[in-house]
This record gives sequence, C-alpha cells and structure tokens, in this order.
Amino acid sequence: MAIIVRMVEIPKEFHEALPILQKIESAGYEAYFVGGSVRDTILKRPIHDVDIATSAYPSEVKALFKRTVDTGIEHGTVMILDHGTGYEVTTFRTESGYQDYRRPDKVTFVRSLKEDLKRRDFTINALALAENGQVTDLFGGLEDMKKRIIRAVGDPNERFNEDALRMMRAVRFASQLDFKIEDETLAGISKHSELLEKIAVERSHTEFVKMMLGVDAENGLNIMLETNLYQHVPVLGQYLPQLQQIVASKFELTNEVQVWSLLAFRFGFSSKQISTFLKKWKTANKIINDVILTVELLFAIQRNDVTNLTLYHVGCSNVDNAIAVMADHSKTANLPERYNQLPIKNKKQLQITGGVLIKKGVLKPSPQLGKVLDYLEQNVVAGKIANHQDELVKAAVNFLNED
Repeated sequence: MAIIVRMVEIPKEFHEALPILQKIESAGYEAYFVGGSVRDTILKRPIHDVDIATSAYPSEVKALFKRTVDTGIEHGTVMILDHGTGYEVTTFRTESGYQDYRRPDKVTFVRSLKEDLKRRDFTINALALAENGQVTDLFGGLEDMKKRIIRAVGDPNERFNEDALRMMRAVRFASQLDFKIEDETLAGISKHSELLEKIAVERSHTEFVKMMLGVDAENGLNIMLETNLYQHVPVLGQYLPQLQQIVASKFELTNEVQVWSLLAFRFGFSSKQISTFLKKWKTANKIINDVILTVELLFAIQRNDVTNLTLYHVGCSNVDNAIAVMADHSKTANLPERYNQLPIKNKKQLQITGGVLIKKGVLKPSPQLGKVLDYLEQNVVAGKIANHQDELVKAAVNFLNED
C-alpha cells in the first residue's frame, strides 16, 4: 500500500518532546511520535502517553543523551530524562514467536519504519507523526478512522495469536471511540476468543473496565457476547441472560466501582459473592469494599427500604455510585438531599468521645465504651438523639441504666 501523508498540527503535549526527535534526527536517524497519541491527535481526543519510535538502536540513543534509563532495553525501549519529563523512545523492531500469546520470544531491531508499523495491532494505531506534522500511514488507518472502523493490521488471525489481549483492546476501542469492528477482525476475535484465557487476568481487567466506561459501552459488551469473549474471563460466562439485559439497558458509568456494582447488582450477588467474584478479577480491596457498600444500597433502593443509617454506612461517594447504576432514577432522586441532611457524616463529627464519657464519670475504660459510642452514633444518625454533648452524655447514662 502506498504511503498516505497528512499534515496535522503538533499538539501541545508533544512540544516538550520535540527536542528529542530533533536531536535524534540531527544525528542521521529517523524519529516519530507513534501509537495511540497519534490516533488521538487526529481524532482530537485527549492525549495520555507520548511514545516515540526511532531507527536508532538503543545504544545509539543512549549515546546521544546524557540522562537515560533502560526501562525496557530488551525490547529496545530507553527513557530519556534530559528535558525534565521522561519520554520513552523505542527502536523500530520486528517480533516473532509468541508462545505465551502475549510477549514475543524474539525481538529484532530494524531500521525500517514500515517493518515497525507492520507489527502493530490495528490500523488506527499504526501511524507515525513526524516533528513537522507529517503523518505516515501505510495500512489505511486514516481511512479507517474516517469510516470509524477498527481493523487489524494484516491478518487478524496472526495478530490475535501474537497477542490475545488485542481482542479485548479491539472491543475497548469500539466502546471508547464508538467505532465498528471490521468483519474479518470481528471473525478473528470469535475464532480465537478462547486464547484470552492465556492472558493474565490483570490485563483483561484493565481493558474490560475501560470498555465499560466507554461512550458506547453497551456495544462493547454486546461484542463480547457475540464473539464469546465473555466466556473466557472470570465468572461472566455463567450470567449470559443478565449480561444480555445489561446490554439492552442504557447505562453510563464513570468509575470502576460503578462497573462492578452494575454487574454484581444485576447478578444478584451477596457481599460474600461480590468479594469472591472480584478477587477472581484481581480487583483492589478498596474497590471491593466500595462495591459491597454500593450494592447494599442498590438492594435497599430496590426494596424501598433506604434508611438514614444505610446512607450513613455506605458514604457519600457510594451514594453517588448507586445513583449512577440504578436504572430507575425516580427511586434515587431524593437520596443526595437525604444524605446531605444527615446529622453527621462520620463518627468524628459526633460531639462526644470515650475520653469525655470517662472524664464525666459515666463509665470506666472497658469494652463497653465502644458499645456505648456505637449506640450514640446510630441514634444520632437516626435522628433520635441530638448531636450535643449534654444530650449525648444523658443518653449514654440512660443506655447504661437500661442495659
């Protein structure tokens, strides 16, 4: 395919890195911005990572700059620190022998930009941006962007056998960019979906969450169902009817807690089931705890049984998470106001402490002290006791007399 060149304005995120490209080029080598940052520049999307590729070999790159770190030297990647921000520069390379369906067994450094772009996953990511704004496109990525298509570079069967995670990346891009996956690429995902089991769960986890947070997440999830990818990630294969219902509904999520809360709620999971489910996905403990609290509130909303204690227990952020997940917003309309009107939002706002109770002679240091404070906290939240020290001391005495 002929080279297609398009001129674009160099975005501000690249300007600090321009001296790196210019220094490499002044030494007689080629250097380009590559990958997702180029794609996002053309699509006018926010840029996250600035990646640079060059015809210079790692030793040649290191000889040009004073401060470098070998961040991935075996794969040709050197981080250059000369200009304050660290920029990773990777030598053009070819790859071969993917026995683990993720990492190449052999990496060969080359001088050819074409050979380097040919190994990349999708045409929209196989673009190179020069420091003068020229975009080099060897595989029709610009046209695919115009048509809003995700297409594998070359044979999709080869691409997915090289790196099975690319199947999840395709689905994630379809969701994030609101693109369609091209038919042969889609067929390749269906054919090789079971290879996803070869990939570390942590990597599938990252792609899945990003997909569920995309602008067209329903489409991404639907593609997972159509291609059977959902059968090759933890637990989801057991819940096809529920996943189909989620696809058919409209949802808009903004964080990972909401992603897992939506699934756990629709699957009808208990707190224990949520913990087991998310540990299989290698999810962080903080996320697991927040999902358990969010789903607790969702079930309370469903039962029309949301108490002030429930709102207090789950906390502000998880009230927001439950509202985002709950399809019937008529059931959640008053929750923010109710939460804001709680007498206290956390135990530190309680106008009494164990020390005060001891000082006033209400009781001596003992395990009972915590029991009394819990009683006061719950009754303040429920509106049964005013959050004033004198009232709290009086209530503590009454509690102890009754106990």
